[in-house]
Amino acid sequence: MPTESERIAKALEIAMQDGGIDGDHHKMWCIDQMVRALTGCPTEKRVRMDCHGAPYSYHAQGESEEYRQWVAEYSAGQDGPESYSWDEGTPP
Repeated sequence: MPTESERIAKALEIAMQDGGIDGDHHKMWCIDQMVRALTGCPTEKRVRMDCHGAPYSYHAQGESEEYRQWVAEYSAGQDGPESYSWDEGTPP
């Protein structure tokens, strides 16, 4: 589990690296990644296929219980637990 200082450092690194990319969907992705960093989400190795059908791997942040709880609290409102939706955005 990362320390508070490590979480903050990772969130700031994400803001510096990806915060200036144009497009609302990319900025929302950046915010989501920062929230994941601040809530201690684990890094996972993932495998996808490129446009030519070749597999490639990359690292991404998964979900922690703290992240899931934060999203649930964000989403709750006067109309119940799904009053608002959390947008994970689109990676640049």
